[in-house]
Amino acid sequence: MSTKESLHILLIHQAFVSLNEAGGTRHAELANHLVSQGHRVTVIASPISYLTGKEQAANGSDEVEGLTILRARSYRGLHRSFVHRMLNFITFTLSAFFLGLRVRRVDLVWGSSPPIFQAFSAWLLARLKGAAFLFEVRDLWPAFAVAVGVLRNPLLISASEWLERFLYRRADQIVINSPGFREHISSRDGAHIELLPNGADAIMFDPQAKGKAFRQAHNLQEKFVVLYAGAHGLSNDLGVVLQSAALLSGQPEIAILLLGDGKDKPDLIQQAKELELSNLHFLDPLPKADMAEALAAADACLAILKPIDLYATVYPNKVFDYMAAGRPVLLAIDGVIRTVVEEADAGVFVPPGDPAALAAAIQKLASDPRRSARMGLAGRAHLETHFNRPKLAGDMEKLIIRLATPKADM
Repeated sequence: MSTKESLHILLIHQAFVSLNEAGGTRHAELANHLVSQGHRVTVIASPISYLTGKEQAANGSDEVEGLTILRARSYRGLHRSFVHRMLNFITFTLSAFFLGLRVRRVDLVWGSSPPIFQAFSAWLLARLKGAAFLFEVRDLWPAFAVAVGVLRNPLLISASEWLERFLYRRADQIVINSPGFREHISSRDGAHIELLPNGADAIMFDPQAKGKAFRQAHNLQEKFVVLYAGAHGLSNDLGVVLQSAALLSGQPEIAILLLGDGKDKPDLIQQAKELELSNLHFLDPLPKADMAEALAAADACLAILKPIDLYATVYPNKVFDYMAAGRPVLLAIDGVIRTVVEEADAGVFVPPGDPAALAAAIQKLASDPRRSARMGLAGRAHLETHFNRPKLAGDMEKLIIRLATPKADM
């Protein structure tokens, strides 16, 4: 087979998000690139949104010829508790396997973690179909779950760590989206590791746009707008943002927006009411296709995680979207992503878990809009050079062709 011939790629990804849905669209963008190059991509995803816990799109083509999305049944109680979430993961893993058996003539099976269980289905399907197995690691599960305290049972931890090592050792190729994961995986006998970092498609965003319609719709005229866009969950430490908003309550020219959804959102809304935070606004999540307008309305954008050592290994998707939009990053995350932002001079680092430091950083950016704008444009230029999605998608295609070609020739 020549590298110009079409491959059929089967992606098992419970939390796959289309461009017309809210959430991270890394895989939709990569899949769209692959089909634009003549390949076929079949995605097996959950009918339950990983972000909201609600029913989402049905099976279909996602309006892209060559891309088919199949929905595997899964338990609905995703956000009720850890036990319910595990039931959701396990039922999806089983139903994805049986659904995957019906997908014909596959050259490569791509398993993405988390949740890690679905990657076991991907490995088994690859072996049964005589296809290559690509294991993509998007965070270090179960290590992250243990670190934040959601996974405590010693037996479950041992079983999860066994599964992690099993998949590392049996993958034909491991792909990581952050260089911070390499040491952890290598120490567990993972080999054949390639970095395909998170990034953003620069063409989706206009750094010169001002988001006037979005500002008018939310009564934000003449405000210095700080926007957080993403999940409202245990790891995101948004309670710190509420405390910072309380410290800034005497400065009505500053508005903080929390855009997104997640398990902790109702509790955060209640806390904000109790604190009488008129400067903090909760907004519903938006599809990726509508995010450019929201980011254009911001003067600065916030990325925040709990002050846990393991989070120093991550490359959060949202940071790259912020950079693509040409907005300065308020970064309350230490580690490898801090290196990216500081090398680009694209924003300001704030120690995680420190509301006073975050409030002071917001005040400083608001007091110097020219510096803020300059950092935003510097981040955009850095992203275009190093983290532009079309280039990264091309790198993924080359990796997949190299990995799948020997299997496809059998």
